[in-house]
Amino acid sequence: MKQGIAALTIGVALAGAAQAECYADYKAKQDNPLRLHYGVMALPDTACTKGAAAGVIAPRLAREGWTLLNVLSIFGPEGLAERKASAGAYFLSF
Repeated sequence: MKQGIAALTIGVALAGAAQAECYADYKAKQDNPLRLHYGVMALPDTACTKGAAAGVIAPRLAREGWTLLNVLSIFGPEGLAERKASAGAYFLSF
């Protein structure tokens, strides 16, 4: 019985970790003419550090002609609402 409860507890904990949501806010630019933007992007669970996030964000932006300047922060879903207005058209758009 104790083993069953322990297994269930571990299973629930792992399921919760697999569903963790990870987001980053960043700054990017385009040249000729110079354009800047602030954006928010959803990340895979494997990219929830600034370094790993940069490796995901930079290629996504590059496909649209943008260059990543920096990753500002990594946060969970609780930080989305406060960043939505600032990101505008670049809120979860890449």
